[in-house]
Formats: sequence, structure tokens, C-alpha cells
Amino acid sequence: MTAVVTERTAHGLDDAAFTAALAVIAERAEEHDRTGAFPFAAFRALTEIGAPALVVPTEFGGRGAGIAEAVEVIERIGAADPSVGLILQWNYTNHLGLARADNPWPAELKEQVFRSAAESGALINGLAVERELGSLSRGGLPATTATRLASGDWRIDGEKAYATGISGLSWFTVTTTTAEPRPRIATFLLDRSATNWRIEKTWDHLGLRASDTQSVVFEGTVVPQARLVELRDPADGAGKPRRPGRQALPLLLAANYNGVAVAARDWLVRYLHTRVPTALGASLATVPRYHDRVGEIEAWIQTSRALLRQGVAALSADPDGPLPGLAKHVATTTAIRVTESALDLTGNPGLDRRYPLERHHRDAMVGRIHTPQSDFVLANLGRAAIAAGRAPQEKQV
Repeated sequence: MTAVVTERTAHGLDDAAFTAALAVIAERAEEHDRTGAFPFAAFRALTEIGAPALVVPTEFGGRGAGIAEAVEVIERIGAADPSVGLILQWNYTNHLGLARADNPWPAELKEQVFRSAAESGALINGLAVERELGSLSRGGLPATTATRLASGDWRIDGEKAYATGISGLSWFTVTTTTAEPRPRIATFLLDRSATNWRIEKTWDHLGLRASDTQSVVFEGTVVPQARLVELRDPADGAGKPRRPGRQALPLLLAANYNGVAVAARDWLVRYLHTRVPTALGASLATVPRYHDRVGEIEAWIQTSRALLRQGVAALSADPDGPLPGLAKHVATTTAIRVTESALDLTGNPGLDRRYPLERHHRDAMVGRIHTPQSDFVLANLGRAAIAAGRAPQEKQV
């Protein structure tokens, strides 16, 4: 089922097979944006080359790659269709967290998730966000409840929002508050065979329309005790994502939005070569003013991509450092600036839905909502800079 890697590549996949899969993804991106349908064909193509199991440890049949290879894969997929990239990066974020030695999951559940990814391309994501609560990274406790039954199993009731890729997931975790005198945070692992849950088609956003980020309603969903993967006291900061997720997630999001910026630049350059105004008698690519503007775009992209890779390289030496969040902030703002600049240069054709630039711009705008948001990143950087630059207390005269 999976292609064999014949030579070392930065992304850990067979390059020819990966390029062919990217062509399939890009070819359907406009259709998926228009319909908002889950990109099943894209994930069939990715499964054929082993991409869903890229970071699964080799002992479970995966490719054993790390965050560096995952970033390369997501960046290229983001250029083809960032909706596909968003779904896959969540799969990688979960796998990277599971592979850590300090992950609390039972060993048999980890193995099931890993082996299913390697054998059939099974995808996983977590359902934690709620509309009233917002992101758990901002604190707070879920309204979704888990009630312990007399049998020892659990009953889940409530609604989760923004369940990215839900129509194509084989596994999903659900974060709840326990119905106890002293509530705790409980996380469960479910698969599609679970009963009494349904998808609410609520995703009708400006961009990333094929990411299938719907709502999920649980109405008495019974989950075996064996599927309880974590039980925590909210007083220990349990409402916030665990550190491994906080570090992998922003880097992979940055890669996805770098891909959007690259796709916008590539379309713009092709447009400049093919657009030949009658009065000019030559393509717009010959006009010096466009050289300067495209050079500015190129500088933004190269800066963002370099910062992302610096962030990846810094993880081992400084796992708690600010670079992952900064890379995400820079990548999302860069994608917006690049697409806005390209729209400014192209005028009406850039806004025409026959061309992909307006779609790239809509996709770039969604980057602002993903955790960590820019205000959070910049506030942390600002506090650190102010603390580091504090002047010594002046002596009293």
C-alpha cells in the first residue's frame, strides 16, 4: 500500500510519489473549497505513500520521522490545499504527542492508534473546543460532561465545536469535565463505532472550507473505562494543552500557512509572465516595479520559512522557548501580507474566482484564529523583553 523511500528526502517520503499526490490534492482544491466537502481523494493519495504514518515510530509500522520532516510535508501540502494540510497536521500533532515518553496514555491504546495509521492511514484529532468556552489555551473547564456509570464505564453529554476533519477521522479524543463533587478533566479515546453521537454541519467559514471543522454532539455516548486516556485535576493547569502539543502545533501551523504564501507567490509570478497589456507590448514580468514588489514578497516568505526551520532546530536545545509560537505568528501574518500584496498587484483578476488567488487570501485569513493567537504570542514576547531590559534600581541620594 505504501511507497518505499529509495533515497533520503527532507520530508521522509518518496519524492516522485509525494509530488504525484500533491498534484491530486491541488487539482481538487478549488472544488473542495466550493463544496466544503471532506477531501477523501486527497487522503487516499496520501495513504498510498504512507504520509499519515510519517511520524509513527517504526516499531509500529510507521516511518519514524520527526517534527522536521513533518514540517516539510505540511508546507508542501499547504501550498496544494491548506485544508488538507490542516487536517494532516492535527494528525501529526497527536502522533508526536503520543510518541513522547511522558505521554500518559495506556500502551495498548497508543499501539492501536499507531498501527491503524500505518496499516490503513487512520487519522486522529482531539475534540476540546466549545463555542462558549473557546480555546482551552485561554483557560476554563469544558461544559461537556463525563458521568461515571454503575458499570464503571462513562457517559458523555455535550457539544464540541471546530472538530477539524471529523468526517474522515478514525479516532478522536474528547475532553470533558467529570460530573463529580470535585470535577476533574477527563479525556477519552473514541472511534467511529461509538454510539449516540452525531456531526452538526456548522462549518461555513471564509477559508479552509474543506477542513470539515464541524461541531459534534454527544447525547449519552457510553465509553468504556479502558478508553479513559487521562484524568487530571484542573488545579494543575489541566485545562490547557500539554507542552508537547503546544510546541509541535504552532510549528506545523506555520508550515501550512507558509504553503499558502508560496502558492500565492507562484500564481502571481505565472500571472505576471502571461499578462501582456496591449499598451505595454510585453508581459508584466518585464516591468521593474513588479520586480521590486515580488522581491518584497519573496523576502517575507524566505524570512518566515527560515524562522520556522530555526524554530524546529531550537526545540531540542530550548523546548520551552518562544520560537514555535513566533514562527506561527510570522507565518500567518506573512501569508496575509503576501496575498494582500498579490491582490493589490493584480486588481480584478486577483479577485476573480476563476483564479486561485482570492482563495489563497481567504485561507490565509483563517490563520489568525489558530492557537497560539498573535496577541498571546506578542504579549509573552513583550513581557520577556521588558523583564530582561529592566534597569537596576537607582541608588537613593
